[in-house]
Amino acid sequence: MVTSLAEWIQSLEGTEAGARLATILALSAALLHAIFGALQKGRHDPWLSRGAIDAWLFLLSAPIALFAVPWPAGGEWLILAGAMIIHFTYKVGMALAYSRGAFTVVYPVVRGSGPLFTVFGAWLIFGETFSAIQWLGVLVLVTGIFGLAVYNLIHVEIDRETLVPALWLALATGATVALYTTYDAFGIRTTPDPFTFLAWFFFLTAMDMPVIAALRWRNLRFRPPPWPLAWRGLAGAFVAWGSFGSVMLATRLDKVGEAAVLRETSTVFAALIGWLVLRESVGPRRLALMCTIALGAVIVELGG
Repeated sequence: MVTSLAEWIQSLEGTEAGARLATILALSAALLHAIFGALQKGRHDPWLSRGAIDAWLFLLSAPIALFAVPWPAGGEWLILAGAMIIHFTYKVGMALAYSRGAFTVVYPVVRGSGPLFTVFGAWLIFGETFSAIQWLGVLVLVTGIFGLAVYNLIHVEIDRETLVPALWLALATGATVALYTTYDAFGIRTTPDPFTFLAWFFFLTAMDMPVIAALRWRNLRFRPPPWPLAWRGLAGAFVAWGSFGSVMLATRLDKVGEAAVLRETSTVFAALIGWLVLRESVGPRRLALMCTIALGAVIVELGG
């Protein structure tokens, strides 16, 4: 079944049907990634949440990687090793930012700044170019990002003493988002069977955070109940498969820059989740700025 699905994906590469599917996958990744970010931030320590998610990712991905897909060969192992380093850096950055700022403060800056860097990476590595309308979309997106950052600096009261470090960490983590998006696109395009890359990616990159979370758990004075954390991790693992898997397949089927930018409509979903689920105050101005980021992404897609 996995082999036939891989052949179907390969048959769509470079076609109009493939481009449409890439759009659907990128939008799906947007919604799922906003849910993923909320699961990591949530009411638990973000280090513990990410550790629980990755522990389940490791357990669930192991049988698929080991028995259901072809094993990587040759240089594919080196590509996967690079992905492990890049994603570890990204996960540490996210945990540090979430430890210092609210979800609706950190998440939009991380996800909004990521595609800006990705556009240049896709141009340098894959030779992708944007039209004038698409660059207008990038300008709108960047305006929303920095407008949101300035608004947060002036008005946000939650975690005020750590707000500036949280924003700097969010911006730096956005750069790692661009790095892993471009690098993962290279990896999934280089590997003949896309599901080989996906299965082994989730299996190998999930090894690090459970160890860090276990060490942090051991040193905590007040430890949260383990079962709610475990259930959150299980849900996060399935969401991670859908989110990261969808956008990586989208970058194989269509342009990396467009998929990365379209995924950042997740900022709108993040605003709704932060308001409805995490009970964080969003307000009309911040919501408008988050929608500006999403509008920039839509202009980029329509201008392609």
